[in-house]
Amino acid sequence: MAEIGKDVMKAKDLLENGGLVAIPTETVYGLAGNALNIDAVTQIFRVKNRPQFDPLIVHVPDRIRAEQYVEYIPDKAKALADHFWPGPLTLLLKRKPIIPDLVTSGLDTVGIRCPDHALTRQLLHELSFPLAAPSANPFGYVSPTQPEHVDEQLGGHIPYILDGGICPVGIESTIVGFEHDMPVIYRLGGLSVEKIEQVAGPARVQTHSTSNPKAPGQLKSHYAPSKPLILGKAEELLQQYPAHTSGLLTFQSDFNSPYQIILSPNGSLEEAAQNLFSALRGFDKMPIDYILAEPVPDTGLGRAINDRLRRAAATREA
Repeated sequence: MAEIGKDVMKAKDLLENGGLVAIPTETVYGLAGNALNIDAVTQIFRVKNRPQFDPLIVHVPDRIRAEQYVEYIPDKAKALADHFWPGPLTLLLKRKPIIPDLVTSGLDTVGIRCPDHALTRQLLHELSFPLAAPSANPFGYVSPTQPEHVDEQLGGHIPYILDGGICPVGIESTIVGFEHDMPVIYRLGGLSVEKIEQVAGPARVQTHSTSNPKAPGQLKSHYAPSKPLILGKAEELLQQYPAHTSGLLTFQSDFNSPYQIILSPNGSLEEAAQNLFSALRGFDKMPIDYILAEPVPDTGLGRAINDRLRRAAATREA
């Protein structure tokens, strides 16, 4: 298994020598490698068993460093970066040639962000290169929000996990691109549509699933536990599936089911987002055949939570 620790300089040395390290962010843990090193990027795809048509996000310490890797930052993108970086926002921008084709799956744009986690920000400032860092889990499975999650899944393939504790946001970053000066949201995530529109004006949500995505996180089947997840109204699902062989995932309601996880008893969408992936992992360890899940209110971060639940359920339909 991997070593888990808080030694930023050890992580730096491993990355500078072409290795991979799991890093904490405010969203989920990332599997990081030198974004400018083809061999390191190739390792990321191999360790995750990730298809090379699914692009990676590049992590930088600040907007000044981001400008080294993109051709141009539109005014609305600058405004979003100034408001929400560091934070759970990825900007999809036209890349400079220094970013390898493998990182962007051959696209002329790159997803770039500044994560909001003290250890990883320290690491990024120490490095002379940006980090490509998709979620630190096997492709398609539930994203990790604790170092132990990473170790369970990838510990045999990487030497070091930088321990930043539990990720406070708990779902991936929101990805925003621009078409004719209009913000386009390609992936719902830890920054709500409402907050984006407050800064950049009306945005179009275009998270359609595809086998040839324009941005990370657009594939239909993703974020899935190993057991089938069925999405619907809890009352109706419990009439169709036996409670003693089914896990039940609810937002706030308690059905007194033997294998139930409530995302937020107090009705907080922020708390629900933080708990989502840990809950899905928890069901995989229970003696159940199915996971029954009900959507959360479809506002704010609820839209991103429901997006992840739909993609997890799509695995069963694929």
